[in-house]
Amino acid sequence: MSTPHINIDDFGMGTVSLAGTLESKLAVVRDAGFAQIMLSARDVVGHPGGIDDAARAIRASGLRVTGFEALTDFEGLTGRLHAYKVDVAKSMLEMCDAIGAKLLLVASSTSAHATGDEDAIARDLSKLAMLAVPFGIRIAYEGLSWGRCVRDFAAAWDVVCRAGAPNLGIAIDSFHTFAAQAPLDDLEMLSPEGIFVVKLADFMWPEAGGDDERMATDRHHRVFPGEGAHSEALAAFVTRLDANGYYGNYSFDVYNDDYLQMPPDVVAARALAAAEWLGETVLRRALPVPNVERLSRPAPT
Repeated sequence: MSTPHINIDDFGMGTVSLAGTLESKLAVVRDAGFAQIMLSARDVVGHPGGIDDAARAIRASGLRVTGFEALTDFEGLTGRLHAYKVDVAKSMLEMCDAIGAKLLLVASSTSAHATGDEDAIARDLSKLAMLAVPFGIRIAYEGLSWGRCVRDFAAAWDVVCRAGAPNLGIAIDSFHTFAAQAPLDDLEMLSPEGIFVVKLADFMWPEAGGDDERMATDRHHRVFPGEGAHSEALAAFVTRLDANGYYGNYSFDVYNDDYLQMPPDVVAARALAAAEWLGETVLRRALPVPNVERLSRPAPT
């Protein structure tokens, strides 16, 4: 039985879970022991010193940028709507470049004006990937569980394969996987090299039935892995990814109104507890020897 490949550096958290300024969020995440952070566009464009000062703060923190989120409702449009979204995408790619982010996350369209034609979606994603090439940026496409056409990682994978761009892959979000009740067996159809990031979160109730409930839960009531109603499924989800050869980044993508009213260091400690649960208990449970080492941290320099 192979040893799981896991390290504290494999985990990061997003600024969306924390109250405060960009600088305070960066400090809290670093001080909690993480080496990477997922940045929200709002934290960058809302910086009082502008994007250049935001970029300096990010570089000074020493944190690696997991990704920049998120471009929404991009694909499947025509005419002026398409041209407008291309301009938005160009702006976001420029911000990615400015802050040192090498991954732009793209959420599947929820727009009623978007086509459901998968070939058209693939063409638009291919175009976006080409726009990202001069910046050296990769595009991670994520299926939202209430998306117009693409609602899970399997559907996202299908259109990414149709697009055929080397810097285009998928982001998998455990919340949307459970909300859409996507079969975990479908993870086996994925090439691990095509998974650019895995976002982790849970929620407190057994199901999020309709689109409205999914949206409300997604935006306000996520919790960290190990805190919600789907711990067993989440453990199976991460274990399957690891067994299939995924050795990339995991980002805690937890939108929760309660966390925004809590001290940021307390929230970051909850994120670290989730990383330790996944690293020590979930991904180590199959090892044939007892008393395995704790989740490894990089040696001090």
